[in-house]
Amino acid sequence: MRKRRLTNIQWRMTQFTLWICLFTALALLAIFFFYYKLDFRVLLTAGWFHIPFILLILIFAIVLGILTGFIYGNMLKKRLELLVESILKYERGNYAHRVPYLGDDEIGLMADHLNQMADTIEKQVASLQKLSTEKAEWNDQLKKSVISEERQRLARELHDAVSQQLFAISMMASAIQENLDPANQKLKQQMAMVEKMAGNAQNEMRALLMHLRPATLEGKGLKEGLEELFVEFKAKQPVDIRWDIKEIPSLPKGIEDHLFRIVQEAMSNVFRHSQATSVAVRLGVMNRQLLLRILDNGIGFDMDKPKTSSYGLESIKERANEIGGVAEIISFPGKGVQIEVKVPIIDIEREREQ
Repeated sequence: MRKRRLTNIQWRMTQFTLWICLFTALALLAIFFFYYKLDFRVLLTAGWFHIPFILLILIFAIVLGILTGFIYGNMLKKRLELLVESILKYERGNYAHRVPYLGDDEIGLMADHLNQMADTIEKQVASLQKLSTEKAEWNDQLKKSVISEERQRLARELHDAVSQQLFAISMMASAIQENLDPANQKLKQQMAMVEKMAGNAQNEMRALLMHLRPATLEGKGLKEGLEELFVEFKAKQPVDIRWDIKEIPSLPKGIEDHLFRIVQEAMSNVFRHSQATSVAVRLGVMNRQLLLRILDNGIGFDMDKPKTSSYGLESIKERANEIGGVAEIISFPGKGVQIEVKVPIIDIEREREQ
Protein backbone atom coordinates (compact mmCIF):
# COMPACT_ATOMS: atom_id res chain seq x y z
CA MET A 1 0.00 0.00 0.00
CA ARG A 2 1.36 3.44 -0.93
CA LYS A 3 2.31 5.54 2.04
CA ARG A 4 0.88 9.08 2.13
CA ARG A 5 1.97 12.03 4.14
CA LEU A 6 -0.72 12.73 6.72
CA THR A 7 -1.80 16.22 7.80
CA ASN A 8 -3.03 16.72 11.35
CA ILE A 9 -6.82 17.12 11.15
CA GLN A 10 -6.75 19.55 14.08
CA TRP A 11 -4.41 21.87 12.14
CA ARG A 12 -6.54 21.55 9.00
CA MET A 13 -9.69 22.42 10.95
CA THR A 14 -7.92 25.42 12.48
CA GLN A 15 -6.95 26.66 9.00
CA PHE A 16 -10.49 26.15 7.73
CA THR A 17 -12.20 28.09 10.54
CA LEU A 18 -9.55 30.83 10.35
CA TRP A 19 -10.29 31.49 6.68
CA ILE A 20 -14.05 31.27 7.29
CA CYS A 21 -13.87 33.87 10.07
CA LEU A 22 -11.69 36.22 8.01
CA PHE A 23 -13.92 35.91 4.96
CA THR A 24 -17.07 36.40 7.06
CA ALA A 25 -15.64 39.47 8.82
CA LEU A 26 -14.58 41.11 5.56
CA ALA A 27 -17.89 40.26 3.88
CA LEU A 28 -19.92 41.74 6.75
CA LEU A 29 -17.79 44.91 6.70
CA ALA A 30 -18.30 45.30 2.98
CA ILE A 31 -22.07 44.77 3.23
CA PHE A 32 -22.33 47.19 6.17
CA PHE A 33 -20.43 49.99 4.44
CA PHE A 34 -22.19 49.57 1.11
CA TYR A 35 -25.62 49.46 2.73
CA TYR A 36 -25.07 52.57 4.83
CA LYS A 37 -22.90 54.21 2.15
CA LEU A 38 -20.06 54.84 4.54
CA ASP A 39 -16.51 55.76 3.66
CA PHE A 40 -13.97 52.95 4.11
CA ARG A 41 -11.40 55.50 5.22
CA VAL A 42 -13.26 55.69 8.52
CA LEU A 43 -11.95 52.22 9.35
CA LEU A 44 -8.41 53.38 8.69
CA THR A 45 -8.63 56.60 10.64
CA ALA A 46 -10.96 55.68 13.50
CA GLY A 47 -9.66 53.36 16.15
CA TRP A 48 -9.46 52.33 19.76
CA PHE A 49 -6.33 52.95 21.79
CA HIS A 50 -4.73 54.23 18.57
CA ILE A 51 -5.41 50.89 16.87
CA PRO A 52 -7.49 51.08 13.63
CA PHE A 53 -10.89 49.41 13.76
CA ILE A 54 -10.19 47.32 10.68
CA LEU A 55 -7.07 45.89 12.35
CA LEU A 56 -9.05 45.14 15.53
CA ILE A 57 -11.74 43.37 13.50
CA LEU A 58 -9.13 41.29 11.68
CA ILE A 59 -7.38 40.37 14.94
CA PHE A 60 -10.71 39.37 16.49
CA ALA A 61 -11.58 37.22 13.44
CA ILE A 62 -8.16 35.55 13.50
CA VAL A 63 -8.31 34.77 17.23
CA LEU A 64 -11.89 33.52 16.96
CA GLY A 65 -11.04 31.33 13.96
CA ILE A 66 -7.94 29.82 15.57
CA LEU A 67 -9.62 29.11 18.92
CA THR A 68 -12.76 27.69 17.34
CA GLY A 69 -10.83 25.50 14.90
CA PHE A 70 -8.34 24.34 17.51
CA ILE A 71 -10.98 23.35 20.08
CA TYR A 72 -13.34 21.68 17.62
CA GLY A 73 -10.47 20.06 15.72
CA ASN A 74 -9.04 18.67 18.96
CA MET A 75 -12.38 17.11 19.87
CA LEU A 76 -12.71 15.60 16.39
CA LYS A 77 -9.12 14.37 16.44
CA LYS A 78 -9.55 12.53 19.75
CA ARG A 79 -12.65 10.73 18.49
CA LEU A 80 -10.93 9.72 15.26
CA GLU A 81 -7.85 8.57 17.18
CA LEU A 82 -10.07 6.17 19.14
CA LEU A 83 -11.37 4.79 15.84
CA VAL A 84 -7.85 4.37 14.41
CA GLU A 85 -6.62 2.71 17.62
CA SER A 86 -9.52 0.25 17.52
CA ILE A 87 -8.91 -0.56 13.85
CA LEU A 88 -5.24 -1.27 14.57
CA LYS A 89 -6.22 -3.63 17.40
CA TYR A 90 -8.59 -5.48 15.08
CA GLU A 91 -5.81 -5.67 12.48
CA ARG A 92 -3.56 -7.35 15.06
CA GLY A 93 -6.25 -9.90 15.90
CA ASN A 94 -7.62 -8.41 19.13
CA TYR A 95 -11.29 -8.90 18.28
CA ALA A 96 -12.32 -8.72 21.94
CA HIS A 97 -11.77 -4.94 21.90
CA ARG A 98 -14.81 -2.68 21.62
CA VAL A 99 -14.94 0.95 20.53
CA PRO A 100 -16.34 3.23 23.29
CA TYR A 101 -19.39 5.44 22.72
CA LEU A 102 -18.43 8.30 20.37
CA GLY A 103 -21.71 10.17 19.95
CA ASP A 104 -24.76 10.03 17.72
CA ASP A 105 -23.24 11.45 14.55
CA GLU A 106 -21.48 9.68 11.66
CA ILE A 107 -18.38 8.96 13.75
CA GLY A 108 -20.51 7.30 16.42
CA LEU A 109 -22.25 5.30 13.68
CA MET A 110 -18.82 4.13 12.42
CA ALA A 111 -17.94 3.01 15.96
CA ASP A 112 -21.18 1.02 16.21
CA HIS A 113 -20.49 -0.66 12.87
CA LEU A 114 -16.94 -1.53 13.95
CA ASN A 115 -18.28 -3.16 17.11
CA GLN A 116 -20.77 -5.15 15.04
CA MET A 117 -17.95 -6.21 12.72
CA ALA A 118 -15.86 -7.37 15.71
CA ASP A 119 -18.81 -9.43 16.98
CA THR A 120 -19.18 -11.05 13.56
CA ILE A 121 -15.47 -11.83 13.30
CA GLU A 122 -15.47 -13.30 16.82
CA LYS A 123 -18.27 -15.63 15.78
CA GLN A 124 -16.35 -16.58 12.63
CA VAL A 125 -13.21 -17.24 14.66
CA ALA A 126 -15.23 -19.43 17.01
CA SER A 127 -16.55 -21.37 14.01
CA LEU A 128 -13.03 -21.77 12.62
CA GLN A 129 -11.76 -23.02 15.95
CA LYS A 130 -14.64 -25.49 16.24
CA LEU A 131 -13.98 -26.75 12.70
CA SER A 132 -10.26 -27.16 13.41
CA THR A 133 -11.11 -29.08 16.59
CA GLU A 134 -13.46 -31.40 14.73
CA LYS A 135 -10.89 -31.86 11.98
CA ALA A 136 -8.13 -32.67 14.47
CA GLU A 137 -10.33 -35.15 16.33
CA TRP A 138 -11.34 -36.87 13.10
CA ASN A 139 -7.72 -37.13 11.94
CA ASP A 140 -6.68 -38.48 15.32
CA GLN A 141 -9.36 -41.15 15.28
CA LEU A 142 -8.45 -42.11 11.71
CA LYS A 143 -4.68 -42.32 12.08
CA LYS A 144 -4.03 -42.84 15.76
CA SER A 145 -4.08 -46.63 15.85
CA VAL A 146 -2.04 -47.16 12.63
CA ILE A 147 0.60 -44.51 13.33
CA SER A 148 1.01 -45.42 16.98
CA GLU A 149 1.38 -49.13 16.22
CA GLU A 150 3.92 -48.53 13.44
CA ARG A 151 6.00 -46.12 15.51
CA GLN A 152 6.06 -48.49 18.46
CA ARG A 153 7.10 -51.37 16.20
CA LEU A 154 9.97 -49.39 14.68
CA ALA A 155 11.09 -48.09 18.07
CA ARG A 156 10.99 -51.59 19.56
CA GLU A 157 13.00 -53.13 16.71
CA LEU A 158 15.60 -50.37 16.73
CA HIS A 159 15.96 -50.61 20.50
CA ASP A 160 16.17 -54.41 20.58
CA ALA A 161 18.48 -54.79 17.57
CA VAL A 162 20.56 -51.75 16.68
CA SER A 163 20.82 -50.19 20.15
CA GLN A 164 21.90 -53.47 21.72
CA GLN A 165 24.51 -54.04 19.03
CA LEU A 166 25.92 -50.56 19.45
CA PHE A 167 26.12 -51.10 23.20
CA ALA A 168 27.93 -54.43 22.61
CA ILE A 169 30.41 -52.76 20.24
CA SER A 170 31.13 -50.08 22.82
CA MET A 171 31.69 -52.67 25.59
CA MET A 172 33.94 -54.86 23.38
CA ALA A 173 36.01 -51.85 22.33
CA SER A 174 36.47 -50.91 25.99
CA ALA A 175 37.48 -54.47 26.90
CA ILE A 176 39.97 -54.70 24.03
CA GLN A 177 41.63 -51.47 25.16
CA GLU A 178 42.21 -52.89 28.63
CA ASN A 179 43.91 -56.01 27.21
CA LEU A 180 46.12 -54.22 24.67
CA ASP A 181 49.87 -53.97 25.06
CA PRO A 182 50.62 -50.51 26.52
CA ALA A 183 53.43 -50.16 23.97
CA ASN A 184 50.99 -50.36 21.06
CA GLN A 185 49.73 -46.79 21.32
CA LYS A 186 48.51 -46.55 17.72
CA LEU A 187 46.13 -49.50 18.04
CA LYS A 188 45.01 -48.24 21.42
CA GLN A 189 44.08 -44.84 19.91
CA GLN A 190 42.16 -46.53 17.11
CA MET A 191 40.14 -48.61 19.57
CA ALA A 192 39.40 -45.49 21.61
CA MET A 193 38.10 -43.87 18.45
CA VAL A 194 35.89 -46.90 17.75
CA GLU A 195 34.49 -46.71 21.28
CA LYS A 196 33.79 -42.98 20.87
CA MET A 197 32.05 -43.52 17.52
CA ALA A 198 29.90 -46.26 19.04
CA GLY A 199 28.94 -43.94 21.89
CA ASN A 200 28.00 -41.16 19.43
CA ALA A 201 25.93 -43.64 17.43
CA GLN A 202 24.11 -44.62 20.62
CA ASN A 203 23.27 -40.97 21.31
CA GLU A 204 21.97 -40.53 17.77
CA MET A 205 19.86 -43.65 18.17
CA ARG A 206 18.33 -42.28 21.37
CA ALA A 207 17.43 -39.06 19.54
CA LEU A 208 15.91 -41.10 16.70
CA LEU A 209 13.79 -43.09 19.15
CA MET A 210 12.49 -39.81 20.58
CA HIS A 211 11.48 -38.73 17.07
CA LEU A 212 9.46 -41.89 16.65
CA ARG A 213 7.00 -40.72 19.29
CA PRO A 214 3.77 -39.40 17.74
CA ALA A 215 3.96 -35.67 17.04
CA THR A 216 0.81 -34.89 19.05
CA LEU A 217 -0.04 -34.03 22.63
CA GLU A 218 -1.10 -37.67 23.26
CA GLY A 219 -3.78 -36.86 25.81
CA LYS A 220 -1.69 -34.26 27.68
CA GLY A 221 -2.43 -30.59 28.15
CA LEU A 222 -0.66 -27.99 26.02
CA LYS A 223 1.59 -26.79 28.86
CA GLU A 224 2.66 -30.30 29.87
CA GLY A 225 3.20 -31.37 26.27
CA LEU A 226 5.35 -28.31 25.44
CA GLU A 227 7.48 -28.71 28.56
CA GLU A 228 8.17 -32.36 27.71
CA LEU A 229 8.97 -31.36 24.13
CA PHE A 230 11.51 -28.75 25.28
CA VAL A 231 13.15 -31.21 27.67
CA GLU A 232 13.58 -33.70 24.83
CA PHE A 233 14.98 -31.05 22.47
CA LYS A 234 17.36 -29.82 25.16
CA ALA A 235 18.65 -33.35 25.78
CA LYS A 236 19.52 -33.99 22.15
CA GLN A 237 20.50 -30.54 20.81
CA PRO A 238 23.46 -28.33 21.86
CA VAL A 239 21.21 -25.26 22.16
CA ASP A 240 20.28 -23.33 25.28
CA ILE A 241 16.46 -23.57 25.39
CA ARG A 242 14.58 -21.42 27.90
CA TRP A 243 10.82 -21.44 28.20
CA ASP A 244 8.16 -19.65 30.23
CA ILE A 245 4.77 -21.35 29.92
CA LYS A 246 2.10 -19.55 31.94
CA GLU A 247 -1.13 -21.08 33.18
CA ILE A 248 -3.62 -20.87 30.33
CA PRO A 249 -7.36 -21.56 30.25
CA SER A 250 -8.77 -24.80 28.88
CA LEU A 251 -8.64 -24.67 25.09
CA PRO A 252 -10.32 -26.79 22.40
CA LYS A 253 -8.21 -29.70 21.22
CA GLY A 254 -7.86 -28.29 17.72
CA ILE A 255 -6.26 -25.07 18.99
CA GLU A 256 -3.88 -26.91 21.33
CA ASP A 257 -2.86 -29.29 18.54
CA HIS A 258 -2.16 -26.43 16.10
CA LEU A 259 -0.15 -24.46 18.68
CA PHE A 260 1.85 -27.58 19.56
CA ARG A 261 2.68 -28.16 15.89
CA ILE A 262 3.56 -24.48 15.41
CA VAL A 263 6.13 -24.77 18.21
CA GLN A 264 7.48 -28.02 16.71
CA GLU A 265 7.85 -26.39 13.30
CA ALA A 266 9.51 -23.29 14.75
CA MET A 267 11.99 -25.31 16.82
CA SER A 268 12.75 -27.51 13.80
CA ASN A 269 13.57 -24.39 11.76
CA VAL A 270 15.85 -23.18 14.55
CA PHE A 271 17.82 -26.46 14.67
CA ARG A 272 18.06 -26.87 10.90
CA HIS A 273 18.62 -23.35 9.58
CA SER A 274 19.29 -20.67 12.19
CA GLN A 275 22.66 -21.80 13.66
CA ALA A 276 21.37 -20.38 16.94
CA THR A 277 22.91 -21.04 20.33
CA SER A 278 19.93 -19.82 22.38
CA VAL A 279 16.14 -20.04 22.02
CA ALA A 280 13.51 -18.41 24.26
CA VAL A 281 9.85 -19.46 24.20
CA ARG A 282 6.99 -17.70 26.02
CA LEU A 283 3.31 -18.63 26.11
CA GLY A 284 0.64 -16.77 28.03
CA VAL A 285 -2.65 -14.89 27.90
CA MET A 286 -3.01 -11.13 27.43
CA ASN A 287 -6.21 -9.16 26.70
CA ARG A 288 -8.21 -12.33 25.93
CA GLN A 289 -5.54 -13.38 23.46
CA LEU A 290 -3.22 -16.36 23.56
CA LEU A 291 0.28 -15.00 22.92
CA LEU A 292 3.09 -17.32 21.75
CA ARG A 293 6.56 -15.82 21.17
CA ILE A 294 9.65 -17.75 19.97
CA LEU A 295 12.95 -15.86 19.73
CA ASP A 296 16.38 -17.16 18.69
CA ASN A 297 19.81 -15.53 18.28
CA GLY A 298 20.63 -17.19 14.95
CA ILE A 299 21.79 -15.79 11.63
CA GLY A 300 18.32 -14.52 10.67
CA PHE A 301 17.43 -13.53 7.11
CA ASP A 302 16.51 -10.54 4.97
CA MET A 303 12.72 -10.14 4.95
CA ASP A 304 12.86 -7.90 1.85
CA LYS A 305 14.14 -10.73 -0.33
CA PRO A 306 11.23 -12.76 -1.74
CA LYS A 307 12.98 -16.15 -1.60
CA THR A 308 13.99 -16.08 2.05
CA SER A 309 10.72 -17.34 3.57
CA SER A 310 10.87 -21.09 3.98
CA TYR A 311 8.10 -23.63 3.80
CA GLY A 312 8.21 -24.02 7.57
CA LEU A 313 7.47 -20.33 8.20
CA GLU A 314 4.61 -20.39 5.68
CA SER A 315 3.23 -23.47 7.45
CA ILE A 316 3.27 -21.56 10.76
CA LYS A 317 1.23 -18.72 9.21
CA GLU A 318 -1.25 -21.16 7.69
CA ARG A 319 -1.76 -23.00 10.98
CA ALA A 320 -2.31 -19.69 12.81
CA ASN A 321 -4.90 -18.65 10.22
CA GLU A 322 -6.74 -21.97 10.56
CA ILE A 323 -7.55 -21.21 14.21
CA GLY A 324 -8.40 -17.55 13.60
CA GLY A 325 -5.04 -16.24 14.77
CA VAL A 326 -2.30 -14.02 13.37
CA ALA A 327 1.37 -14.98 12.95
CA GLU A 328 4.03 -12.27 12.64
CA ILE A 329 7.62 -13.15 11.70
CA ILE A 330 10.35 -10.55 12.17
CA SER A 331 13.99 -11.09 11.23
CA PHE A 332 17.12 -9.23 10.16
CA PRO A 333 20.44 -10.64 8.93
CA GLY A 334 22.58 -11.52 11.94
CA LYS A 335 19.80 -10.60 14.42
CA GLY A 336 17.91 -13.88 14.72
CA VAL A 337 14.21 -14.54 14.16
CA GLN A 338 11.15 -13.66 16.26
CA ILE A 339 7.90 -15.55 15.69
CA GLU A 340 4.82 -14.16 17.41
CA VAL A 341 1.43 -15.88 17.22
CA LYS A 342 -1.74 -14.30 18.62
CA VAL A 343 -4.94 -16.36 18.89
CA PRO A 344 -8.22 -14.87 20.22
CA ILE A 345 -9.75 -16.78 23.13
CA ILE A 346 -13.46 -17.09 22.49
CA ASP A 347 -15.81 -17.64 25.42
CA ILE A 348 -17.66 -20.73 24.16
CA GLU A 349 -20.35 -20.57 26.84
CA ARG A 350 -21.12 -16.93 26.04
CA GLU A 351 -21.18 -17.79 22.35
CA ARG A 352 -23.74 -20.53 22.96
CA GLU A 353 -25.94 -18.15 24.95
CA GLN A 354 -25.84 -15.62 22.11
